[in-house]
Amino acid sequence: MIRKATLEDERGVQICAEDAYAQYIPAIGKKPAPMVADFAKQIAKGVVYVVENSIGEINGFIVFFPIDGVMFLENVAVHNRAIGKGLGKALIKFCEVEATNSGLDTVELYTNEKMVENLSIYPHLGYTETERRTESGFNRVCFRKSLHLS
Repeated sequence: MIRKATLEDERGVQICAEDAYAQYIPAIGKKPAPMVADFAKQIAKGVVYVVENSIGEINGFIVFFPIDGVMFLENVAVHNRAIGKGLGKALIKFCEVEATNSGLDTVELYTNEKMVENLSIYPHLGYTETERRTESGFNRVCFRKSLHLS
């Protein structure tokens, strides 16, 4: 079950982010942006959602919010212990449903060009690459998905 994060979840979200993104530090040369996010601030804004395992550990989370008429998916992470269970897809689908429920017909996101798995996962989920840019010292690949509002 996906639920809105509370401030009590901050440490679990941070642990999940560190676990999910640590593998990319050598390729990028520094911690990826999601590892240094201000999760307390994001949780307080109500833009973080989590998935827990049966003993209350955070297995995954997603950060998204509307901006400029689209839903911006800022961060999605799954703890290594939960990889392969469909949590990432479920979190992304949750974001898309929330976008549609909010009357938004587009989800946008970016990933680091060194996160090569993402470069194939997002197109498989219906996202189209829109541009590549360097921002805040990171080489980012931008994606967009048009949703069908009923």
